[in-house]
Amino acid sequence: MRIERRFTKPGQSAYAEIEFRKALSEIKNPDGSVVFRLDNIDVPAQFSQVAADILAQKYFRKAGVPARLKKVEENDVPSFLWRSVADEAELAKLPEAERYGSEIDARQVFDRLAGTWTYWGWKGGYFKASEEDARAFRDELAYMLATQRVAPNSPQ
Repeated sequence: MRIERRFTKPGQSAYAEIEFRKALSEIKNPDGSVVFRLDNIDVPAQFSQVAADILAQKYFRKAGVPARLKKVEENDVPSFLWRSVADEAELAKLPEAERYGSEIDARQVFDRLAGTWTYWGWKGGYFKASEEDARAFRDELAYMLATQRVAPNSPQ
């Protein structure tokens, strides 16, 4: 599959032209008690509060996200698509309470989704033309997620 870039540039972050802001996402019971709260999260500046809430409440991983990661090499996969796993040696250097947490930045979600879909495409043989097509696909997807041009059908 050939992928022509429309929104991103080679060698530049998919988010280079996108401004991000800090936000708060909260769900309250009718009595005012807080059911869910994520404070100080990073979302695209153009996201409405509703969009920020949906992202935080439905798509952010809430727990179990390692503070330190390492890549897992796969010989038949480009290095930018290698999956990540917890770096146990680096995690051991941190206080126990800081080793795992939640996603707090929309870019973590967009990179996870776009990276996973691109990885599946690579493994499925869709990017036989070039590694650059896979990179463009991933970057374009991340950009389109961040600018609300595309969205997944359900939490992933």
